Amino acid sequence: MQWRSLVVGLLLLRLVVSCILWLTFGLGPSWGFNFPIKFNFNLHKLELFRENDGTDAKTNTWLNQLHRNGNLHHSTCSKNTGNSPKSYLSLLEDGRDEYARKYGSFPDNLKSKMRGMAKEMFYFGYENYMKYAFPEDELNPIDCRGRGPDVLNPSNININDVLGNYSLTLIDTLDTLLVLGNVSEFHRAVKLVIDTVSFDKDSTVQVFEANIRILGGLISAHILLTDSKQPFGNVGLEDYDNELLHLAHDLAVRLLPAFENTSTGIPYPRVNLKSGVPPDSINETCTAGAGSLLVEFGILSRLIGDSTFEWVARRAVRALWSLRSNETGLLGNVVNIQTGQWVSKQSGLGAGMDSFYEYLLKSYILFGEKEDYTMFNAAYESIQNHLRRGREECNEGEGDPPLYVNVNMFNGQIMNTWIDSLQAFFPGLQVLMGDVENAICLHAFYYAIWKRFGALPERYNWQLQAPDVLFYPLRPELVESTYLLYQATKNPFYLHVGMDILESIEKYTKVRCGYATLHHVVDKSKEDRMESFFLSETCKYLYLLFDEDNPLHKSENKYIFTTEGHVVPIDKRFREKQWKDMLPCEEAVLSDQDRAQPPANTSNCERIPDERRYALPLKSVYMRQIDQMVGLL
Repeated sequence: MQWRSLVVGLLLLRLVVSCILWLTFGLGPSWGFNFPIKFNFNLHKLELFRENDGTDAKTNTWLNQLHRNGNLHHSTCSKNTGNSPKSYLSLLEDGRDEYARKYGSFPDNLKSKMRGMAKEMFYFGYENYMKYAFPEDELNPIDCRGRGPDVLNPSNININDVLGNYSLTLIDTLDTLLVLGNVSEFHRAVKLVIDTVSFDKDSTVQVFEANIRILGGLISAHILLTDSKQPFGNVGLEDYDNELLHLAHDLAVRLLPAFENTSTGIPYPRVNLKSGVPPDSINETCTAGAGSLLVEFGILSRLIGDSTFEWVARRAVRALWSLRSNETGLLGNVVNIQTGQWVSKQSGLGAGMDSFYEYLLKSYILFGEKEDYTMFNAAYESIQNHLRRGREECNEGEGDPPLYVNVNMFNGQIMNTWIDSLQAFFPGLQVLMGDVENAICLHAFYYAIWKRFGALPERYNWQLQAPDVLFYPLRPELVESTYLLYQATKNPFYLHVGMDILESIEKYTKVRCGYATLHHVVDKSKEDRMESFFLSETCKYLYLLFDEDNPLHKSENKYIFTTEGHVVPIDKRFREKQWKDMLPCEEAVLSDQDRAQPPANTSNCERIPDERRYALPLKSVYMRQIDQMVGLL
């Protein structure tokens, strides 16, 4: 019996030591830096609120102290009463001077240094791609080699959905060269695309990825080449005969078979560029994949005077919209394109759904179609009613800061306790539609995670306060939201955020020939891949953040970014159609409950909200709330 007791004791000791090490190296229930308040997550489902205290499941408390009365088992997520201050910001009253000292300014020389650093980051990746990888699709930055489709393993959709053997990185990066002011390299790159790229390839690609990366890149570069307003100066190319537009048209025609033989009008997820939809294609697609084609397809239709492309893209959006829940107004994540049945009933803001919401608003801004505005308003209201958790006001009141969770589309019940890094785009979308206060709060949440790891894990469990999926593929979403918040507020805090992100990427991801995906955000191990969006978006937004005098900021004309970060103008010609509507608005789209009318003056829907409203520094309460969230005091 004594030896058994000894063994049990040793096992318990080992367990305790393991737990201590686990907590020490950043995977335990802690944000990893000093919070004025220690937050702990309840391990019970939030739906139990209703049973425990009679309140609705959509409570204003998603973070809570677990060790009430020293007993974890009896803790609940019910609303704090006696032991919580009305606002945790009251704990920061003494930190105003410290905040102002740290973040109240950003010297011009430091801004210039960061701008130069972002530029060098872009060129280190771009020049190595051109040296070691072109004309292949991507650069393997560790091995210094090019990467194309995985022809030996057609089921490797992680690679083959994106890479089509069509010089992806070069096309995706064209407009970034202009943003950085390099007209000569832009001309050289355009000529290379014209001379070398063909879409007559036996490549099976995802319609969504080919649309946003390739079609969008070609259309953006063509518009910037031919734009009479010339925001980047005289960038016209001698003897240019709309070749990029012809390439875009050719690609779009090759994507059209995805919309055929589908009973709902929702497209197949993949096509072969030579032969159309593969015989073994699945009948399931995600909401974002099918519903985020309207911007690129719509611009193409209006440039060439052919309604076909906008028609099929808009039909897909309407079909998805008609399938939303009658109870919540939410859509699911994955749908069967033949039956219209939801395969995944999860509704959230991240992967599989993100750009669907984004393109409802951006389509309205570009094309002025009231239907798009109506759908976006209804979707945003449903998101606020059913996905948002936390207190009602962002910066005051009882409960925890706002968080948007994944729920069942039919009843609003929480389905899991993770968020993914793609959701970090949403503060930028909130800026675009004018909800800057909520954008500030939500951005702070994602930056707090970045501050802890020096990157955003692909999935983060907000209940356990630990990563669920540990890699970071150099995604741009947090940088994009940071840039847009700075444009909206001009608060130097966001320059400090951008500097932090820029330095982290430089420190943890730079390798011999570029910047590599982080395989593990904790131990910083790497994968040999540099996705095209790193140059197309991440570097672009970082550069623009620190370049106050960029033509995009100084031009009298307004521009908007596609979901891949491509620059397109808000142009009157895109609000004019050369055809009559052939697809009437279904009643399901414009139901009575959705008939919120857009403002008469559509100029309020520009890329950046009214500068007169947001040019002043943020209120100190917002500043302190952000600082409290990221724990920098």
